[in-house]
Amino acid sequence: MINNDVLRSLRYMLDISDEQLAEIVQLGGQSVTEQEIAAVLKKDDEPGYQPCSDELLAHALDGLVYFKRGKDESRPAPALELPVSNNQVLKKLRVAFELKEDDVHAIMRSVDFVVSKPEMSALFRKAGTSNYRACGDQFLRNFLKGLTQRLRD
Repeated sequence: MINNDVLRSLRYMLDISDEQLAEIVQLGGQSVTEQEIAAVLKKDDEPGYQPCSDELLAHALDGLVYFKRGKDESRPAPALELPVSNNQVLKKLRVAFELKEDDVHAIMRSVDFVVSKPEMSALFRKAGTSNYRACGDQFLRNFLKGLTQRLRD
């Protein structure tokens, strides 16, 4: 999925301003201005649009985990995994919102996207391990939609 779309979905899901999103990215360890955030949140046909880098999205996801769960100063910050895959986005969102397997399954059912538990657990495995499955754009898009419905209702 396009990084800009993921960032737009996160902003809408959390119902936050560009300034608050910039603060979340800074929690993740990258200095960013409100104007830079506004540029990556624009549609690709709008003037001033900037593509969202993997690095910016990775810092935003790490910052979201810290924003939702707090930062443990006794543990080192995790290393950035670049490029950011749909599987990583899914994992970071699951951690940030403290979702269990049943929660993820319920979210997917709420948007009429049928997925079995073994298929879903394959998405959370490490790349290269047996039964690993890459997360498709459609799955991630539906997950973001379902999570947004869950948080905003």
